[in-house]
Amino acid sequence: MTNHYANAATFTTKVGLCVNLRNLQWFDTADPDTFFPRCYRLGAEDEKHAFIEDFRRTACTSLLQYVVETSTWRRDKPESEEQNAKNSVSESKSNSSQKRGEKSLMCYVKYIIDTALHVCQEFLNALTHSDIDVTAETPPSGEEWQWVQFLQDYYMVVHKGALIRGSSVFVERCQAMLARLQEVCPQLDTDGLNNIWIIKPGAKSRGRGIMCMNRLDDILALVDTDRALMKESKWVVQKYLERPLLVHGTKFDLRQWFLVTDWNPLTVWFYKECYLRFSTQPYSTKTLDSSVHLCNNSIQKHFQPSHDRHPGVPEDNMWSCSQFRSYLQRQDRGAEWESVVVPGMQQAVVHALQTAQDLVEPRKASFELYGADFMLGRDLRPWLLEINASPTMLDTLRVVLDRRTDPSAYTGGFQLIYKQAAVEVPQYVGVNLLVEGASIRHAVPPVALAGFRR
Repeated sequence: MTNHYANAATFTTKVGLCVNLRNLQWFDTADPDTFFPRCYRLGAEDEKHAFIEDFRRTACTSLLQYVVETSTWRRDKPESEEQNAKNSVSESKSNSSQKRGEKSLMCYVKYIIDTALHVCQEFLNALTHSDIDVTAETPPSGEEWQWVQFLQDYYMVVHKGALIRGSSVFVERCQAMLARLQEVCPQLDTDGLNNIWIIKPGAKSRGRGIMCMNRLDDILALVDTDRALMKESKWVVQKYLERPLLVHGTKFDLRQWFLVTDWNPLTVWFYKECYLRFSTQPYSTKTLDSSVHLCNNSIQKHFQPSHDRHPGVPEDNMWSCSQFRSYLQRQDRGAEWESVVVPGMQQAVVHALQTAQDLVEPRKASFELYGADFMLGRDLRPWLLEINASPTMLDTLRVVLDRRTDPSAYTGGFQLIYKQAAVEVPQYVGVNLLVEGASIRHAVPPVALAGFRR
């Protein structure tokens, strides 16, 4: 028995998972955007441009959400608006800089919200192929300098809290646009307002080199400094889930084990237990510090739990599956564990393996244990973050050894969740594949000779 498969990096590295899940359409009807956050390789030029477009578009959708959400508690009050805007802008800016920024935002409210609505409409047109009549002469949605200015204004409003005069008149239009986007953008709810992305070196583990950023220029500057990683397409940028399910105001992720005992037919075993890993700090998008956003034990062990963290969060930053289920029961959501969370995790694991099946060496008498990391949205829908190779697990032996000799043997906490039909490999008979034929001859049109008449 061998406890590893060759080429498993096609789904156990951040780059491999990012690339191969895009091919899911050839294996299943599921949409990877419903369980895997949007992801790009910044070393690949086409994907880098796709990320830039995504960042800009997300800034537009986030601005629309910001206008709608702040309308419930923020009202246009001309007599006090200017003072409130001054107080909301970061103290790091000088008073003169604040006034210039506030004046610009208030004068160009139509520009900033209209731009966001226009970009979202163009995106919907592209999805529904309503843009097929757009000609090459049609001007683009924005020149480069216009995007730079728009993002600066977006940062000022959403990140710094500057007010937009007259934004209340746009609320209904923003709500209508967001409702249309919700139908085609399964990640709209988790995108949040701050446009945070998580940048990862593509083949490292234990949280090394991972950081969160929310400014496009900072992200591009970071990856451009490491030419080696850029050249090998090893920098991965992934949309951060800004609105996860929280436990007592604290972020967590889930580690879920699964076992592959064959690749042809693909045979997957899912462990019935998992565990939660908590952050040491209360959750907030106002900071990008790793102590808040990265729940990996290798990172959190360097931090002391915050005094502001809820006392219900365990001191060792870990919960068992049963503890979490008890928490859901107290929230009147206990049934959703079996109806939403578990099926969602199982489907995500199977889909990731389906896309890698043709790339992993299907060696017999082998097995390998993996650990998948998930986050949960506020609706308890699981989102696959990454898959790790070689986590420890005792019950593996019950499946890979005991069950080989006794199909009825107890398999511990493992449950068979997927076994596809075997694909027969035809026997090689040493015959070369040869295609023979003759080219089709086209009739040569007659050539009119100079001075010749019929």
